[in-house]
Amino acid sequence: MTSPLAYILVSVVVLVVMAVLVLMLRGQGGQRRLTPLAGIAFACVIAGALFGENRWLGYGLMGVGVILAVVDIFRRRRSA
Repeated sequence: MTSPLAYILVSVVVLVVMAVLVLMLRGQGGQRRLTPLAGIAFACVIAGALFGENRWLGYGLMGVGVILAVVDIFRRRRSA
């Protein structure tokens, strides 16, 4: 399996998992607002995609965004 094919496969799997999670969480109440930490995480991921030509910067920003998103998920789960 070539590298581009592996990246595409991983991306599709992540999208499917996210879609399943959204469908499962949709019935748990009203619409939730984006927390500031989640907003920063989202901005980092978008910036990482925009600066994708510089690999270190692009992947670094995406990694920071994912880590911040995971931290936000754990903080929300503990407070709920």
